[in-house]
Amino acid sequence: MGRQFKVLLLNQISANGLKRLPADRYVTGKDVADPDAVLVRSADMHKMQIPASVKAIGRAGAGTNNIPVNAMSAHGVPVFNAPGANANAVKELVLAGMLIAARNLGPAQRFVEQLDPALPDLDRAVEDGKKNFAGVELAGQTLGVIGLGKIGCLVADAAIKLGMNVLGYDPEITVDAAWSLPAQVKKAGSVADVLKNANFITLHVPLVDATRDLIGDNNVALARAGAVLLNFSREGVVNASAVLGALDRGQLGCYVCDFPSGKILRHPKVVALPHLGASTREAEENCAVMVADQLREYLEHGNIANAVNFPNVSMERESRYRVAIANANVPNMLGQISTAMAQAGLNIHTMVNKSRGDMAYTLVDVDSPVGDPVIGALRSIEGVLAVRYLPTSE
Repeated sequence: MGRQFKVLLLNQISANGLKRLPADRYVTGKDVADPDAVLVRSADMHKMQIPASVKAIGRAGAGTNNIPVNAMSAHGVPVFNAPGANANAVKELVLAGMLIAARNLGPAQRFVEQLDPALPDLDRAVEDGKKNFAGVELAGQTLGVIGLGKIGCLVADAAIKLGMNVLGYDPEITVDAAWSLPAQVKKAGSVADVLKNANFITLHVPLVDATRDLIGDNNVALARAGAVLLNFSREGVVNASAVLGALDRGQLGCYVCDFPSGKILRHPKVVALPHLGASTREAEENCAVMVADQLREYLEHGNIANAVNFPNVSMERESRYRVAIANANVPNMLGQISTAMAQAGLNIHTMVNKSRGDMAYTLVDVDSPVGDPVIGALRSIEGVLAVRYLPTSE
């Protein structure tokens, strides 16, 4: 049996996800000491004393705002997430949000809840009241999708199937997303273009400096009168004060979101849900399985997929003796790594190196065992952040 890894669980993780970590090689639990890795969902790790033993963090979800990613990068620790694993769950909730707004279901339900069941003319009260909640059908309406990643593409496709016209905007759309985007989606040139031309606007962008207050005082007035704004991405991409002002003056007809902050609660034109986007059994399992597989590949073989702070690097095993090196993306790093190994008499069988911004990552397979002095020499190279020796027992 190879080495045993310890994984600290900061939240309840789907049992199907944990099954991906074989019990003979992994110890998982909420009280694990000196963990090799951490699995987390929503727990805030910013104030946590993260053990120095941690070599990787896996977020069973998409967003990583609850993890100190920059601090982990400085220690050569990749932070994995599960992009797209909850996409269908979010898509379905966005569709529900559009229907709630289009048919005024929130106010209509509140009206019915306030009716006295003992009223002798209850049927008449219902008939008299329903005229206040007449809505519109989605077919023929224009949906603006801002952010065309996995979720945005799924929302666009579903909306087209409902008979809606779809306008999409994403300045950084990936090749994979572009292939997934239905041909019927009309491309917008800017956020302003979407606001001016859509009856419904849905946001599907990460929260970064460039997207904070993406909808705010500077552009909300561009929206069509009575437009519906949906936010199932991150709270901070919408400026709450600006949106409330737009709702009060009728610029926006409704704001549907998954983030019930104190500012927006109980506003008659706000439908706020309790962060339900990924809260389905299927999404939780998908996220847990995906991130557990990624953690295992990294811990056992050094391969990286879907780390938010590292490049994707994968190399088939061609030797029992592998070294993984995380380092700053600076010149001559590969030369120094090769020199350190050559001086120890090691023959490099194969090597791969990739970079992402300031971070670089190298996998090296060599033909003979790597001793502690070589690992020490590699760690002493200026710019090297972490070195792991990953021999197999086979």
